Amino acid sequence: MSGQRLNPDSMNSFCKQVIIQTVLKGKKSYLHKGKHFSEYQIAKGYRVLKVTALRYTKDILLIIAGIFSASLGLKGFLLTNHFIDGGVTGISLLISLTLGVPLYILIIGINIPFIILGYRIIGRAFAVKTILAIAGLALCVGIVEFPDVTRDNLLVAVFGGFFLGAGIGLAVRGGAVIDGTEVLAIYLSKKFGVTIGDVIIVINILIFSAGAKFLGIEPALYSMITYLSASKTLDFIVEGLEEYTGVTIISAHNEEIRQMIIHEMGRGVTVYNGKRGFGKRGESIDVDIIYTVITRLELNKLNSEIQKIDPNCFVVMSSVKDTKGGMIKKRPFKH
Repeated sequence: MSGQRLNPDSMNSFCKQVIIQTVLKGKKSYLHKGKHFSEYQIAKGYRVLKVTALRYTKDILLIIAGIFSASLGLKGFLLTNHFIDGGVTGISLLISLTLGVPLYILIIGINIPFIILGYRIIGRAFAVKTILAIAGLALCVGIVEFPDVTRDNLLVAVFGGFFLGAGIGLAVRGGAVIDGTEVLAIYLSKKFGVTIGDVIIVINILIFSAGAKFLGIEPALYSMITYLSASKTLDFIVEGLEEYTGVTIISAHNEEIRQMIIHEMGRGVTVYNGKRGFGKRGESIDVDIIYTVITRLELNKLNSEIQKIDPNCFVVMSSVKDTKGGMIKKRPFKH
């Protein structure tokens, strides 16, 4: 089609058609009644499409970076030096080192129950991203060759943990996990009323005890340093290991945001009255303030959904170490 110019009006019409068929597809009743979408609805649909595309692009890049970082930590440091880590990754390394089973097979096999659990307690999008992330990690570990960086035990423990923790953290920032321990910890904490930290500590005590028995005391002690290094790196990247995050939202579109949190996120909200102050004379207007508590694995989705509704709203997030009582568990969706 060389030599022909695209008609701007045709492109405009095409873009509108794409938005109507994708973003606004849930409003087909409009079309059935003979109505048309307004320019405002088209513009809002374009913004939703743009935010969604940017979000998924960012998530994919973060997950890919996490896969390569974790793979470097595993193959370039830990596996060749017979060190392990905590969590599902540590179990995979321990079995691989003691029984000789290829690590990439164990990464997939051991994580399958946690993917199913994540689908049940967090959601489908999280499960799909996690499947792709774990499959990518297994593929990278199985195919890509990494140099044996160093034989110094202390450097292996510190930097192996650093790259592994960075990989897990980047994947979490992308809305997925490549180690299912935290999903299990969230589930057990809700079922038995214990904290996330308690569950993770118990799991890792069992793993390192097994490591001491099968690998020896010295590798197990170095592996604990690996775990501490990975944990601190994970803390730094995802800004805390707390399960819950309290979110305060002030927006002119508070009702839309409230409905989104309830119906899209499956979370409860608290709405209380307040005043917004601005200007030199301190004028204030009444406003409804929304407060909700979510897991940090849901922060990515919440931020994206808020951007679709009101990109200029004021959002304050604070770490919540633990919660008790109230409606904390996700509301089951009605299909």
